[in-house]
Amino acid sequence: MTPFMAIDIRRKIMRVAVAVAAVAAMGAVRATAQTDAQLSQYYEVTTFYNPGAIGDTDLLRIRGGSRLQWVGIDNAPKTFLGTADMPLKLMGKRIGVGLVAAQESQGLYSSLNIAAQVAYKFRKFGGEWSVGLQIGMYDQKFKGSEVFIPDGDDFHQGSDEGIPMQDIHGMALDLGAGIWYRRKNIWAGISCTHLTSPVITMKTDGSESSDEKNFEFQANRTLYFMSGCNIPIKNTLFELMPSVLVKSDFTFTTGEINARCRYNKFLSFGVGYRYDDAVIATVAAELKGFYLGYSFDYSTSAIAKASSGSHEIFLGYSLKLDLSDKNKNKHKSIRIM
Repeated sequence: MTPFMAIDIRRKIMRVAVAVAAVAAMGAVRATAQTDAQLSQYYEVTTFYNPGAIGDTDLLRIRGGSRLQWVGIDNAPKTFLGTADMPLKLMGKRIGVGLVAAQESQGLYSSLNIAAQVAYKFRKFGGEWSVGLQIGMYDQKFKGSEVFIPDGDDFHQGSDEGIPMQDIHGMALDLGAGIWYRRKNIWAGISCTHLTSPVITMKTDGSESSDEKNFEFQANRTLYFMSGCNIPIKNTLFELMPSVLVKSDFTFTTGEINARCRYNKFLSFGVGYRYDDAVIATVAAELKGFYLGYSFDYSTSAIAKASSGSHEIFLGYSLKLDLSDKNKNKHKSIRIM
C-alpha cells in the first residue's frame, strides 16, 4: 500500500466516523452546534452578523460570494452567501432595510437561512446609532440515505434507531438583533444571532405518521462583537483599515484580527489571524461601485496536514443614494429645458 492510498483510506474513515457520530448524537440527545458560517471577509458582510449594520452608509450595497473551507477534505464546509441593504427615510426618520440569505453544507448536513432586516437609527454622542432586528426561517436537512456504516464497526450498527437512514428535514422561526455605532471612520457593533436558540424538529419529508421518530437540532444562540476603522496616512493615498471580530456561543469563544491597507480607495491588501485556527491573506479591488475580494486561509492547526487551505471570494456593487430633501417638490419648467 502506497502512502497516498493510506492517506485516502484514513480520510474516508474519518469522514464516516464524523458523520455517524454526529447523527448518533442527534438520536441520543438534542444536537446543538455553532451554526453561523465562518467568513474571513466579515467586514464586507457585517449585516450577516449584525442587523444593526444595515443602512450604515448612504449606499445601496449588494454582496454575494462563497467560501470553500479546508479544500482537500471530502465533504468539508461550503458556504454561499448573499446580502443587500440600504437606508431609507420614513416620516422624517432614518431607517435601514436589508435581506440576507446563507446556504451551507457540511458533511451530510445542509442548512438554509433567509431573513429580512430592519433598523431604527438615531444620533447620539457625536455619531449614529442603529438598533436592528432580523426575522427569518432556518431550514436544516440531513441526508440519512447516504449514511454508510462500515462492516465490523465496534460503536454503531445499521439497526441503531439513533441513526436516521432516510433524508430528514425541518425548519423553524429564527430571530436576531444587534446594535451598531458609527462615528466618521470608526464603527463597532454587538449582536446576537439565533436569539431564541430555535429547536428544529427534523423528520422524513412528506411523512404524517405520529409514530415516526423525530430528530431535533438546536441552533446555538451566538454573540458577536465587531469593530474597525479607516485611518488615512497623511500626505499619501494610503489608508489603514484594522478590524476585529469576537464570537461566542457560550461554549466556544474565538476571535480574529485583520490589518488591511487600501490605496486610492481602489486596491486593498492585508493579513489576519484567527485564534488557534488560521493565518489569512486578503486582496480586493473597488472600481465605480463594483467590489471584488479574495481571501486565503492557511490553517495553523493539525488539519493543515489534510487540507491545502480555505478559499473565499466576494463580489459586490454599491450605488449612491440621495436621501436629502433639497430636490423635494422641485421641477424644471418646460420653457427652460
